Parts: sequence; C-alpha cells; structure tokens
Amino acid sequence: MVAMASFFRCVTAAAVLLVLMVATSEAGNFKASDWIAAHATFYGDSSGLSDDMGGACGYSNMQAIGFGTNTAALSTPLFDNGKACGGCFEIRCTGSKYCVAGASSVIVTGTNLCPPNYAENPDADQGGWCNPPRLHFDMAMPCWLSIGQYEGGIIPVMYRRVPCQRSGGVKFKFSGNAYWLLVYLLNVGGPGDADGVWVKGDNTDWIAMSRNFGAAWQAFSNLGGMGLAFKIQAHSSDDTIICNAVADASWSAGVTYQAAINFDS
Repeated sequence: MVAMASFFRCVTAAAVLLVLMVATSEAGNFKASDWIAAHATFYGDSSGLSDDMGGACGYSNMQAIGFGTNTAALSTPLFDNGKACGGCFEIRCTGSKYCVAGASSVIVTGTNLCPPNYAENPDADQGGWCNPPRLHFDMAMPCWLSIGQYEGGIIPVMYRRVPCQRSGGVKFKFSGNAYWLLVYLLNVGGPGDADGVWVKGDNTDWIAMSRNFGAAWQAFSNLGGMGLAFKIQAHSSDDTIICNAVADASWSAGVTYQAAINFDS
C-alpha cells in the first residue's frame, strides 16, 4: 500500500508539472534580426567595475546579476523608452582601421540610456554620438576593447538583436510594500525585454502592472499576505510566459525571487 501510494503521488506530481509547463509557456518565437549599421564608443575603465553602469534600466551591480561587463548604454532610438532594457545585441566592428584584427562579434545586454548631448555635433566628430536619430552603443570598456582599438575611440559597427541566453528562470527583485509592489525584472531569456507585466495574488485576478521606468514594473494593489504569480509579455516578440508560484505569502521587499521557467526554457 505504501509503495502504491508513493506511485500515485509521483504520477500526480508529474501530471501537475506537465500541465504547468504546457499552460504557462508560450515562448520560443524570438529570432535574430537582420544586421544594421551603427556606431559604438565606451565608458568606464578597463576593469568595467569602476562604474555601476546601471542607470536608466534600474539594474545595479552588473556582476552580481549576471551581465558582467558585456553591457551597453543605448541611444534614444534603441532604448525605446526603456522597452529595450534587458535585450541582447550582437555587435561586430566593421570597416575601420581601429577594428581589432580577427576579432569575433560580442553580445551585450542593453542596461542603460546613452543620453543625447545636443550641444555637440556628431557630424563634425565633436561628440553627440547618442543624439537622435543615431543608432549608437556606449559599451562597457572591456567589452568594447575586444572589438575596437583604444586609439579609435569610436568605431563603426554592425548589430542585430539576438536571443538572450540566461541560466535558470526569470528573477523578480521586489521593492516597495504590500500596497505598492515594485518589481525589477532580471535574468530574462529569449527576447530579454518586456512590453507588459501582470501580477496575480492568491485571491486576485490578473492585475496589469505599469512600467515605472526601465525594467521596473509597479502595481498599486494590496498584495500583502498572498502568494504571487507573474505574467510577462515580451516587447520584441509575441512570446508570453506565466511564472507560477514565484513568491509565497510571506514575501517581502528587498528579496529577489526566481521563477521556474524562462522565455528560452
């Protein structure tokens, strides 16, 4: 009887897991885009650690959250009001004597805004590289140096959007309080970005969250004392995932919770 009971528990658990996997993931539609011409500069120092480099997306400590030094601030058209935060770009130097000979392409995550400087004229090589409508990447220095020579300062590049390769499920960094939940999306695979986020408590329907800024999403609802699930709709593809049982009823601000699935899982 004990063996039979154990068997049925295992079968039931497997069936529930299968249902959750089928019902909660509609991912895998994001594909690499065509190559597009742009330019790239660098900021920070050669270690990539002297500047937090988080900024307008709301990220912090690039090493701790898994981005490392393969990060870039994006010009206004690329940043797209924060919708590109977390997206991945493959970049290669092209057509310049300052390209590193034999260098391969690099993949960076968009983690910041490179703000325009209208006092400078990019056409006269006086800066203003991130002025709209220019497509420009201001990359962490170690990453930039893998494709460009320091003396060049600015290099022509080709770039394309590519799927983000992340390990494990989507992470949700909680801030705010029980009546105002502020969540930072981290470790998002596949498209890497988000165009819509919803939260569901144990006793609520799906509640649409609004973008506070960058990768930070907020909900003005009383969600204290309830377990939470999240639904994420990608920005750069039609992928959607539902992350069940992300946090239990004892959740608190200042803690990062991880889902069991991701866009690329």
